Amino acid sequence: MRASPASGLFVAVVIIGFLYFGREVLVPAALAVLLSFVLAPMVRLLQRYFVPRSIAVLSTVVLAFIVIFGLGTLMAAQLTELATDLPRYQSTMQEKIRSFRGATEGGGGIVDRMSRMLEGLSRELNEQPAQQTRPIGPEPGTTPDEMAPIPVIIHQADPGALATLALIINPLLHPLATTGIIIIFVIFILLAREDLRNRLIRLAGAHDIQNTTAALDDAGRRLSRLFLTQVGLNSAYGCVIAMGLWLIGVPSPILWGVLAGVLRFVPYVGAVIGAVFPIVFAGAVDPGWSMALWTLAMFAVIEPIVGHGIEPMLFGRSTGLAPVAVVAAATFWTWLWGPIGLLLATPITVCLVVLGRHVKSLEFLDIMFGDRPALTPPELFYQRMLAGDPIEAIEMATEYLKERSLTSYYDQVALKGLELAQADHARGALDDERLARIRTSLEELIDELVDEDDRPKSLIGTDDPEAEAAFDQDEDEDDSAQRLPVLTEQELAPEWSGEAPVLIISGRGPLDDSASRILAQLLGKHGLRARIVGTEAISTANLFRLDPTGVALVCLSYLDPASLIPARTAAKRIRRRIPKAAILLGLWRPSEEDERRELPEEVMTDYRAFTFEEAVRLCLAAATQPGRAEADAAAATQAVQRSA
Repeated sequence: MRASPASGLFVAVVIIGFLYFGREVLVPAALAVLLSFVLAPMVRLLQRYFVPRSIAVLSTVVLAFIVIFGLGTLMAAQLTELATDLPRYQSTMQEKIRSFRGATEGGGGIVDRMSRMLEGLSRELNEQPAQQTRPIGPEPGTTPDEMAPIPVIIHQADPGALATLALIINPLLHPLATTGIIIIFVIFILLAREDLRNRLIRLAGAHDIQNTTAALDDAGRRLSRLFLTQVGLNSAYGCVIAMGLWLIGVPSPILWGVLAGVLRFVPYVGAVIGAVFPIVFAGAVDPGWSMALWTLAMFAVIEPIVGHGIEPMLFGRSTGLAPVAVVAAATFWTWLWGPIGLLLATPITVCLVVLGRHVKSLEFLDIMFGDRPALTPPELFYQRMLAGDPIEAIEMATEYLKERSLTSYYDQVALKGLELAQADHARGALDDERLARIRTSLEELIDELVDEDDRPKSLIGTDDPEAEAAFDQDEDEDDSAQRLPVLTEQELAPEWSGEAPVLIISGRGPLDDSASRILAQLLGKHGLRARIVGTEAISTANLFRLDPTGVALVCLSYLDPASLIPARTAAKRIRRRIPKAAILLGLWRPSEEDERRELPEEVMTDYRAFTFEEAVRLCLAAATQPGRAEADAAAATQAVQRSA
C-alpha cells in the first residue's frame, strides 16, 4: 500500500519539528557521531596492538578533548591579548579613516555628507522633548488633595558573594553541559559501535544481512576516512595560515589560523570568510597597506593550492554531493540549528548520501543529494530524444568519445536507449508524433557524429557526470571496439570491392531504420561501404527490382523482437535473389543476453550479431580473408555466442 502525499508531508513536518525543538540534544548527538567517525580509526589502531576496547576508547576521547580544550584556551588567550591591544591600534584606524575621507573630498565629500546626514537623523530620532523642572514641594495655593505624588527610588542592596558567583557560573553552564553530553555520547558510540550497527541493520535490511553488513561497514570506513582526512587537511591549512600571518606580522596569528581552519568546513563561502577577517584586521593595524596586501596574497596562493590541488587528490573529484545539495543543506541546517548547523551541514549530508547509496530503503537520499546523475546514460539519451532536444545527448557523446570509441557509445548508450523506446512502443506508450520526434532527433545526432573517428581521443579526460556514469557501467569491460581495423581497398576481398558491398535491410519497426543508419556509419568508419533499403524492397512485388550488383553481405537490421518471424521470410527471399551473398541477422539486444540463446534456429542466416561491435567485427572478418571468409566469420560468431 503506497503512502499518500499528505501522509508523506505530515511525516516530513514531524521530522523537521523534531529536529528543531530537539536541537538542544540533537546538536551534541550529531557532533558526537561525527567526532566518533574521526576517532574510530585511532581506536581500531590501539585495539590492533591488543589494547582493551574500554581503555582504547577512553584514552582516545581524553586525548581528543585535551587537544580541543587546549585550542579553546589558546584562542581565549589570543582574544584577550587582542582586546588588550586594540586601544594601541585605535589611532592607526582613525588615521586610515581620516585618509579615506580625505580621498573622497575630491568627489564632493560623499562619505562626510552621508555621515553627517545619518548623525542628524539619529539626533532627531533620539531627541526627547524638554521637560520643565519645578521645585520639590507643593506649589503655592494648592490644597493637600491636589498635591502630586513624590516619586520614590528603591536602591537594591549589594549582592552577596553567592549571587555574584551565580552570575559568573550561569553563562558557563550551557556550554559545559553540551560538552559533557558530547563526551558521553562519543564514549558510548565508540564502545557500542557493533551493537549500533546491528540495530541499524535490523532497521535497514534484516532480510539481506550479508549485503547490508558489508554496505554499512564500507560506509563507516569511507566516512571515517573522509572526515579524518578533512580534519587533518583543515588543521594543516590553519597551521600554515597561522605561520604565514606570524611571518607577515599580523597580531594574534593563532586565532586567525584556527578560525580559517574551522571555517573551511563551511562549503564555498567558509574559506572566503576565514580570509576576510585577517585581511581587514591587517589593514586596520598597519599604518601602511603592505601588511594587508601580503595577507591577501598569501590567501590567494594557499587557498587555490589546497582547494584545487590537494583536496581533489585526497577526496577525489568531490565528496559525493551535488553542488545544489550542498547549498540547500547549508541553508536548511543553518535555519534549524544556527551557526553550528552551518558547520555540520556538509558532514551530515555526506552521511545521509552514503547511507542512501548502500541501503535500498534510503536510496531516495542519494537521488536527492548525491552527485551521481539521476538518470542512467541510456535513460538520459532516450529522454533527450523523446523531448526532441538532442543537443545535450550530442554533448554527452562528445565527452564520452574522449575515453571510448564511437562503436562503444552506440552500443552502450544509444542502442540501450533505443531499447527503452522500443519497449515503450511495444506497450503502446509512444504515439506517432513522439516516434517521429525520436527519429528526427536521432538523425541529427548521427549526422553530428559523422566526422568522429572510431577511436577515443587519447590522454583527454572528461568531467561530465553522465559520461562518467557510462564509464562506471562498463568499467570492467575492455573497449575492444577501438582495436577494430580500418580496411583499405587493397585489403578487401574481390567480392567486397564493389560500390556498396553491404546491403542493410531495415525491419518494419519504427526505429529499425535508425539502427540501420548507425550500422552503416560504423561500417564506413572501417572501410566498408553500405547502402540501406527498407523491408518493402524484398516484398514479392519489389524483390526482383532489388539490384544485387556488388553485394557481398546482406544485413537484416531489427530492433523490434517481433521481427523474428518476418526475418525467416526475408532470409529465404534474399537466398533466392542474391544466392552468393552471406546473410547477417542483426537483432539489436545488448541488454537481453539470456534471450540470445532462445533465438529460433529456423532463421537461416550465416551470422548473427546483437551489438554493433559484433556486426562490424563479423563484416570485417568476412571482408579481409578471400577463400576463408566463412571460416573466420564462423569463428567470430562462436566467440560472440561464448561472450553471450
